[in-house]
Amino acid sequence: MPVDFLSDDQVSRFGRFAAVPSPGELEQFFRLDAQALALAGAKRAPANRLGWAVQWGCVRMFGVFPTEDLSVVPAAVVRFAAEQLDVEPEEFAAYRARQQNRYEHAWEIRDAYGYREFPAAEGDRYLGLST
Repeated sequence: MPVDFLSDDQVSRFGRFAAVPSPGELEQFFRLDAQALALAGAKRAPANRLGWAVQWGCVRMFGVFPTEDLSVVPAAVVRFAAEQLDVEPEEFAAYRARQQNRYEHAWEIRDAYGYREFPAAEGDRYLGLST
């Protein structure tokens, strides 16, 4: 996808948290709906339930899944998701350690919500991760 119109700073911040989300942003993007609660809750390990929920919120907020380095996800985001799932926020460290789970969960979220990759959307009215 061409990004020539973006500054280097804008490119470096794309899909990343520029600041800790406000309470309103947490509610808007990270409040789990019934489907998300069911899908996250179906994960066996607490770390996977929490990681799935964080990825789901990130893709809703940014239109892309989190970067490879999940250590940049603000603690407030992790706590907000953890509270909804009755999981300890510390479980997120275990999720960050296993990259394969992140890929599998991203695929599941794409399938469940009808998201498409950028190349699949070329020629569509909207570019990006869309429904």
